[in-house]
Amino acid sequence: MINRIGAGSEREKMNMQRIRIPPTVAAVALVAALGGVALAAQDRYTLQVPGGLAFSEFRGYDQWQTIAVSQNGALIDTIVGNPAMIEAFKAGIPGNGKPFPDGAKMAKIHWKAVKNTAEPGDPTVPGALDDVDFMAKDSKRFADSGGWGFGVFEYDAATDTFRPGDLTDKPPQAHDAKCGFACHTIAAAKDYVFTAYPKR
Repeated sequence: MINRIGAGSEREKMNMQRIRIPPTVAAVALVAALGGVALAAQDRYTLQVPGGLAFSEFRGYDQWQTIAVSQNGALIDTIVGNPAMIEAFKAGIPGNGKPFPDGAKMAKIHWKAVKNTAEPGDPTVPGALDDVDFMAKDSKRFADSGGWGFGVFEYDAATDTFRPGDLTDKPPQAHDAKCGFACHTIAAAKDYVFTAYPKR
């Protein structure tokens, strides 16, 4: 019996030694696993509205200068512009009657509006990301929509992914670069741009 207990203990000791993973191996495995997760994350710049704008046409939009902010019901918007758009606004477009130049681009980032009760005055602040809308001026490419191409990309927080807007969204989004044109026709006198560049 003593020998049997001794033999069993020795076997258990050997089994434990076999399954023990050295710290360096564990660290390498963890880095590899995290790297795999990072590689599996969506590359939003591969997305495109079928027949319309590609997300990649707006690479770096999250670093563009703010044109204005607004709130429309349950959403807070920040409207940003690329350098060509900002320079056009500063030159007096569209108030001077001139159109925005080809290459001007805008992005409207929508967040769900939430009350922040932790700050004085309970301000309404951006909550979860909702979607991103894009406009690009190219008078030849988008001649049949006032010279502007439009695109909407809906965001899903649960999966941390974007998708092109479609007819199930509100408002419905057709799969072409004219998806926002119908709304913007009422701003035709301002080269189809609603947003003003306020004094700062």
